[in-house]
Amino acid sequence: MRVLVIGSGVIGATTAWYLARAGHEVIVLDRQPGPALETSYANAGEVSPGYSSPWAGPGVPLKAAKWLLMKHGPLAIRPKFDPAMWSWLMEMLSNCTSTRYAVNKARMVPIAEYSRDCLQELREKTGIAYDERAKGTLQLFRSQKQLDGINGDTAVLRQFGVDFEVLDRSGCVQAEPALGRVAQKFVGGLRLPGDETGDCRIFTERLAALASAAVDFRYGVSVDEIVRDGGKIAGAMTTEGFIAAEAVVVAAGSYSPELLAPLGIRLPVYPVKGYSLTMRLVDADAAPVSTVMDETYKIAITRLGDRVRVGGTAEISGFDLSLPRSRRAPLEHSVTDLFPGAGHVENATFWCGLRPMTPDGPPIVGATEISGLFVNTGHGTLGWTMACGSGRVLSDVLSGRPPDIDVSDLGPARYRR
Repeated sequence: MRVLVIGSGVIGATTAWYLARAGHEVIVLDRQPGPALETSYANAGEVSPGYSSPWAGPGVPLKAAKWLLMKHGPLAIRPKFDPAMWSWLMEMLSNCTSTRYAVNKARMVPIAEYSRDCLQELREKTGIAYDERAKGTLQLFRSQKQLDGINGDTAVLRQFGVDFEVLDRSGCVQAEPALGRVAQKFVGGLRLPGDETGDCRIFTERLAALASAAVDFRYGVSVDEIVRDGGKIAGAMTTEGFIAAEAVVVAAGSYSPELLAPLGIRLPVYPVKGYSLTMRLVDADAAPVSTVMDETYKIAITRLGDRVRVGGTAEISGFDLSLPRSRRAPLEHSVTDLFPGAGHVENATFWCGLRPMTPDGPPIVGATEISGLFVNTGHGTLGWTMACGSGRVLSDVLSGRPPDIDVSDLGPARYRR
């Protein structure tokens, strides 16, 4: 089957990889001059199935109010006259219940765990390297109240069979020796030894290069319209003209809804802006071994080869790609407070990306009501974590094969119920 994949971020590239392995003729279209140049470019670097949780949960509205008032707070909202923004926020609030949280979490963990397994299998088969490490993630608590409040999280981890360790201060230092220099600043942590790290951009670039023997990557090509013929897909109208196809996969991140809306398909995906700093490693002994999640500021500090990546902040501001100094400050504060001397933060590269978030949390992976039209988007902060699993599942669904895991509740149909 001839398949167009729209988007060459980590979701589009993994989708193309698995579709080609399944024997399809695959064309990838992206408006950028190369792969992974938008949201996949400089994310936090975590492959963290253990942290696959919805943002919408009980107590989140109260926490959000506190975060908005914090210096270096993890949340910012820039109100706009944008019906999509307010509709998304209202839908998210409606999911902030214990019942909805349990349902949404149960939909997210299996695809995240499966995705990690797919990534490991892909790595073993291809030898792909991307500054990867398999040394776990440490969620660091600065206060006893935070540490005492993890019972709900650990109960969910037990429910889904995710390995974890609750650590005191000395246990945290044993896992991340550089923290011994600032041990007075935290009381304990929650470690997930099964989590991994790696550079999402490098992975995507190298996977696209590996796939290019069987996949036609066309960069600098924008899609103006997805074209259907009656009740089925015919192809896409692009800046290169019409490209015929028997199937189209929309993997365009936050821009997916605007491609689908003319076809009468509503996806409640909205951009939640995230920021990162990337700095060269100066002192390896002062840097994290893997990823440390600063729970107070919701900032991840990750070792990526000879660099340190600092990622965080959730900003709801539409499609704004500006880089205000006020959002750099929390990242600088967290990394210099916990890992002083690891690198020269003043020389770090400052970046932002638009995470495609659903209001309930799980991604949207599967077939639409239009024959030949599929979507793979809405992964939010977990695109890197869920990419390989989502790509493989989508390939199975498109090919008419039953996926290895049940993904019946991840498709777009759940928003029509």
